[in-house]
Amino acid sequence: MSAALAASGPSLYWYLTRSTGAVALLLLTVAIALGVLDVARWSTPRWPRFVVDSLHRNVSLLAMVFLVLHILTSVLDSFAPISLVDAFIPFTGAYRPFWLGLGAVSFDLLLAVTATSLLRRHMGFARWRAVHWLTYASWPIALLHGFGTGSDVKSGWLLALSIASMAVVVAAILARVLRGWPANLGRRGAAIGGAAAFSLFVLLWLPSGPLGSEWARRSGTPPSLLPAHHSSTASSGARR
Repeated sequence: MSAALAASGPSLYWYLTRSTGAVALLLLTVAIALGVLDVARWSTPRWPRFVVDSLHRNVSLLAMVFLVLHILTSVLDSFAPISLVDAFIPFTGAYRPFWLGLGAVSFDLLLAVTATSLLRRHMGFARWRAVHWLTYASWPIALLHGFGTGSDVKSGWLLALSIASMAVVVAAILARVLRGWPANLGRRGAAIGGAAAFSLFVLLWLPSGPLGSEWARRSGTPPSLLPAHHSSTASSGARR
């Protein structure tokens, strides 16, 4: 059955999964960049604070909508053995468990942020703010998930989108750090160091990781879904 599905080529769900994932990453990148820049500080009489805050909140909610669609289409696509449970419980799936698990971790963090944002009036600003910081952790995890699980990660457009998203977030961090320099040098230095370390890691890891040879096998794809398995199965069937 898996060989037949692979031979038929990508399904509609595969295209929907990749497109909704790309849009979710783009929207999450915009939301993170707006949050890092602390958009309230950039408000003007023409763009008052409530307008800027509303933009940030609506982009974040829209990112969640596309993320849910991304998960549903992944589950409905019968090619890869991905269940709805895999979207919530990390590192338990059969398909690329580590990289799929990163997606579950990112989704769980965003769910916590969304839930607490809806309950913000009841839990107080300080506690909401502490949970809200999880959003910033969810973005790099989601980016690594996309690199690790994407079967078309070598596609020029997807690779360009992912690298551009990383550049946007790094630029937002630099803009935030340089604004008000040199106050709070410790935190500013940590922010620059963290952004630089993550960017360097991704750029050094990609050539030998997702862009390298046999990534599908090394990332944990079940043997029955690998092209070599399909070829050997077809050859055995032909000899029979």
